[in-house]
Amino acid sequence: MISVIIPTLDAERSLSSTLSALVPATVEGIVREVLLVDGGSVDATLQIGDDAGAKIISCTRGRGLQLAKGGAQARGPWLLFLHADTTLEPGWSKEAEQFITCHTDQQKAAAAFRFALDDAGVRPRLLEALVGLRCRLFKLPYGDQGLLIEKGYYEQLGGFSDLPLMEDVEFVRRIGGKQIHILSSKAVTSAVRFKNKGYFRRVACNLYCLVLYYAGVAPHKIARRYDQDGCREPSNEGTNAAS
Repeated sequence: MISVIIPTLDAERSLSSTLSALVPATVEGIVREVLLVDGGSVDATLQIGDDAGAKIISCTRGRGLQLAKGGAQARGPWLLFLHADTTLEPGWSKEAEQFITCHTDQQKAAAAFRFALDDAGVRPRLLEALVGLRCRLFKLPYGDQGLLIEKGYYEQLGGFSDLPLMEDVEFVRRIGGKQIHILSSKAVTSAVRFKNKGYFRRVACNLYCLVLYYAGVAPHKIARRYDQDGCREPSNEGTNAAS
């Protein structure tokens, strides 16, 4: 039923957890295949994926390009794009299955999960609340919330673009807020990048990039500024700004 597409780049720290959360849904037949679209990992990422039975696809580094290649090669009627540092909480597959069943005849719809961080304290809870507010008001989930979409609709929209940054925001804008549903299940994302850079600095940097994007600044220029400000992680964060 669902093809899961995961772009990877040196993702050994988090990938096992991401893949483990997909096992029950695979046993139940809800997940048909898992595709790891790898941008040139030099750690144990490929071995972890192979041991888990995932299909490995080699690709030029770049999250938008990796997502597009995975979507093109996926065989399932529904696609789930998922980051390598994001773990779906137990029960996600039942809710996803219900969403698919409800939209069998109305295929122009997509869904994302609730954003959560694997960190304790006030700052992660505050950020989760702010992301939840953003999703309610603007229907703008980011890539680390996952994206479930019918393949025909995905192809009709043209799929992900090969952008150096903001590929998730650009594609969600093409879907349109009325077609996006936020599911109750959580997508629990690694908080490493927030801890490394500091919550305030990280959020401010991402917000600044988003403002530039909506102001019409070209993504390659935003990416250059993103790198100059030291916001990009060197490994499995890949090439996009997170929440």
